[in-house]
Amino acid sequence: MPLKEKEITEPVQLCLADGMLNPESIGWARKPIIRSNLRGQFLRKKKWNYWCVFGRDALFSATISNLDYATVCFVYYLDYETKAFNEKTIIRPFDTKTHMPENVQETVEVTHKDMHLSFIENNKETLIKVSANDFHGEYLEADIAVSYPDDLDTLNVVVPWSETRFQFTAKHHCLPAKGRFTVGEKTYTFHPETDFAVLDYGRGIWPYESTWNWGIASGKQHGDIIGLNLGGKWTDGTGSTENAVILNGTLHKISEELNFSFDRDDYMKDWLVTSPSGNVELTFTPFFERVAKTDLKIIRSEVHQMVGHYNGAIKLDDGKTITFNNFLGCIEDHYAKW
Repeated sequence: MPLKEKEITEPVQLCLADGMLNPESIGWARKPIIRSNLRGQFLRKKKWNYWCVFGRDALFSATISNLDYATVCFVYYLDYETKAFNEKTIIRPFDTKTHMPENVQETVEVTHKDMHLSFIENNKETLIKVSANDFHGEYLEADIAVSYPDDLDTLNVVVPWSETRFQFTAKHHCLPAKGRFTVGEKTYTFHPETDFAVLDYGRGIWPYESTWNWGIASGKQHGDIIGLNLGGKWTDGTGSTENAVILNGTLHKISEELNFSFDRDDYMKDWLVTSPSGNVELTFTPFFERVAKTDLKIIRSEVHQMVGHYNGAIKLDDGKTITFNNFLGCIEDHYAKW
């Protein structure tokens, strides 16, 4: 049976005055009208802004996150053809200087001796700027402008585990990207007619141990601009999902829990993403695996993020069926003790 998810149409605060979950915020919205006014719950607050930009030749990603006990930032890129890949992480333990804003479209910035990152809000644009003098032996610089079309729906969801454990997740797809990033002697460019960015903005009070799957894609196919957001495990049993398709600016909510089927012994094998109703039938075929591991005993994280292509079909809430043919995107399996 489909879930009965409430659509939120008026601005609302995520938390009550005492820091507990505001019941009125539970649901989903087409605009980022939920304010993530987190407070208290030291060591359990998790905040991040993750950007992923899909270009014709390469993928570029940058993240600023604060886990209460540290600010962690990471940047990576992938050249699709050569499989050239590099990633750099910086950590600021017990950082009290980095401001993680309560609204989705607000500026966040981190300056570190090894890398500078800034996501600057500027009149319906986000300017992604990154620089690092030693990015695995090469100079890296990124200057990318991501625009928000006026008529674009975005996915904004509150996931309630309990009144003290909850997450506001904003997944913004189909954001036209222009600009470039340079690594050493190589420069990659983005063009707004063909290249799109995805924002994952998260603010919440998390349990100590968590597992999740997440699939994304944003691009053009057969003249349509399509965004795909698929989630699993972490939302199961909450009555909320982060599942949706954005078709030419209009969001179609998928109010079903999805099943992610894959081989943990070989993540490069095909993944299957399906729904109980049969409305979602997708195969994801990877061509690259990004592995990121942290093991500090009490803090542990392991992510296997695959880059590849979606094939299959999704039947929308209005009865229309979208067919995916080698549609570029990512999918991941993530485990965290944090």
